[in-house]
Amino acid sequence: MKKAWLPVALVLLPLLWGCSVAPPDVPPKVDTGVNPDTWVRIPAGEFLFGMHNEEAVIEKDYEMMITPVTNAQFADYLNEALAKGALNLKEDGVYIAYPGEPFEGGKHEVEIGPGEYLVYPLGTLEAKLDYTDGRFVVKEGWENHPVTMVTWFGAWGYCGYYGWRLPTEKEWEKAARGEDGRAYPWGEEITKAHANFYKSGDPFDRYWAGQGETTPVGFYNGGRYLGFQTEDAASPYGLYDMAGNVWEWMVDTEEHNPDLSETHQRILKGGAFNNYDYDLRAFARNFAPPYYYDFSVGFRCARDG
Repeated sequence: MKKAWLPVALVLLPLLWGCSVAPPDVPPKVDTGVNPDTWVRIPAGEFLFGMHNEEAVIEKDYEMMITPVTNAQFADYLNEALAKGALNLKEDGVYIAYPGEPFEGGKHEVEIGPGEYLVYPLGTLEAKLDYTDGRFVVKEGWENHPVTMVTWFGAWGYCGYYGWRLPTEKEWEKAARGEDGRAYPWGEEITKAHANFYKSGDPFDRYWAGQGETTPVGFYNGGRYLGFQTEDAASPYGLYDMAGNVWEWMVDTEEHNPDLSETHQRILKGGAFNNYDYDLRAFARNFAPPYYYDFSVGFRCARDG
């Protein structure tokens, strides 16, 4: 599988520890009618993968969440998993035990050994979850928005807790663009009515000093919300938010040239609300280490069909 490099490099925003940006106020509530607990079946078979539309194949049917995981869903997981001892609460955040990964000490290689790793940070302005009176609660108005500030370890832990898994890049891309090699889930062109990207003009664009914010999951479904008309931007299999809103963690690690060792960076797909429209193409890739978190990074789960 070759890399699908973009003409313009994609660069994740730096971590926002100590950021002085004021937190957003309560957003308007929007019911998109899209149920985030819904799963969609994706058939096995051939499809066109990557920037150069290489022939690829998925061997078995599988399923994926119709939307990214929401703040409400993730808060429920944190509370349940903490109560059962599957997670560990510390002063700076929630941690999970991870078995570690092979390490050969090669060039650029980062060691990720057995230990506890951050799932979700506490005390950040960007987080939409608060820890209050012994429970995680969602800040008012953000319940059905995609969860962000979750590390790869957190996404891996959430999916695994329910017996699911993170998708592979190939699984994600087929679910996003179907079999015909289209650039976006809905086709070849993008407008401000199709997805949440930088200055796309949606009702949540005013947050974070005009940089934008997440939209409720399934927002771009052809409905009209708060005076903003959307296109039905579902993928060929009916998945929403496969372009824009938040980057999504993959299970895959970055591939390298033969002279470089594995850095253990994970692939992210889909683009986010603070990226330009061309960064939302389904073959676009981004990379980050598994302990990274940001207010534009989320995830969804997959499972065997």
